[in-house]
Amino acid sequence: MHLGTVERADAFYGRQVHPYLTTAMRDFISRQSMVFLSTADSGGHCDATFRAGPPGFVAVLDDRTLAYPEYRGNGVLASAGNITENPHIGLLFMDFTHEHIGLHVNGSAQLVGDQELRTTHPWIPADPAPGRHPVLWTLITLHEAYVHCSKHIPHLEPAPRPSGTPRARPKDTDYFTEPTPTPNVPAG
Repeated sequence: MHLGTVERADAFYGRQVHPYLTTAMRDFISRQSMVFLSTADSGGHCDATFRAGPPGFVAVLDDRTLAYPEYRGNGVLASAGNITENPHIGLLFMDFTHEHIGLHVNGSAQLVGDQELRTTHPWIPADPAPGRHPVLWTLITLHEAYVHCSKHIPHLEPAPRPSGTPRARPKDTDYFTEPTPTPNVPAG
């Protein structure tokens, strides 16, 4: 209220926010090869992360349910850990290359085993990311879905990773770390 946006927010929610995925939203998700997601633990400490895979790696199970595979990755499984404490999840699908539009999906998540999901949805690809097998799946019950304004979405062109000798850089786990200082030892 104190920002003077109540009328605009009410109009937006009345026109743009849906408690289900429209046909256009389902089609949009099926074309996406990445999603940004946010979870929080029981204390409200947030974690924002990124997931990627072949187009459609986030499976649209119906107009109120999505699922995406969880892989071992770095072994931390921070998002999955948060979901066990707090089921709230936010996903942001962004198309940087063609339509320049985004889709917010907010909902509740639960973790299910690979076989458990395939029992109820046998059509899900057995190998959603070639060469990788899901440890489990995040199953999302949608609460709301709405557009993300295209005004400032940059245009990006997909490019292959450089071939040949990779440029020298630290391993991922060391990329943002500070060098360990060497202790000052008096000469003597």
